[in-house]
Amino acid sequence: MNVVRSTSHFGGRSRSSRGRLLLSFFVVLGNTLRLTCLAAVLILASLATQTAKAAELVMYERAGCPFCHDWHREIGPAYPKTTQGLVAPLRRRQLSDPPLQNVHLDAPITVTPTFVLVESGREIGRIIGYPGPEFFFPILDELLERLRTPANAGNTPRPSG
Repeated sequence: MNVVRSTSHFGGRSRSSRGRLLLSFFVVLGNTLRLTCLAAVLILASLATQTAKAAELVMYERAGCPFCHDWHREIGPAYPKTTQGLVAPLRRRQLSDPPLQNVHLDAPITVTPTFVLVESGREIGRIIGYPGPEFFFPILDELLERLRTPANAGNTPRPSG
């Protein structure tokens, strides 16, 4: 009597070798996806670094300044996570610190806090004083627009009222 054994063949391979082939495929696929994700993260980090080098928000403050304290309490913790904070990372400076060698200010800083938007070592604009959370970001957005429109990059100090 002839016994027919039921073995599945796929492309001339048995089930166990097909399983090993599929496992190898998924390992390679997983490694490829990990490398692709890593490459994407590195590209985004590179772009963020280039943006950070291109623009920054320099905050001039003074010890004991109540308005500086309010800014740090109301906006400071969230600022680095905001769109504005990603475009123009914050650099804190005490008013008594020596002037930054790589930043040209259009006028001396006399009021704290003063926020100076700087790009490539050049002042783009400033917010004098802290206008509160409801006005800070809209005013900063106006300054950041100057980064996108070089023809409008006037360097007029803007009082915050």
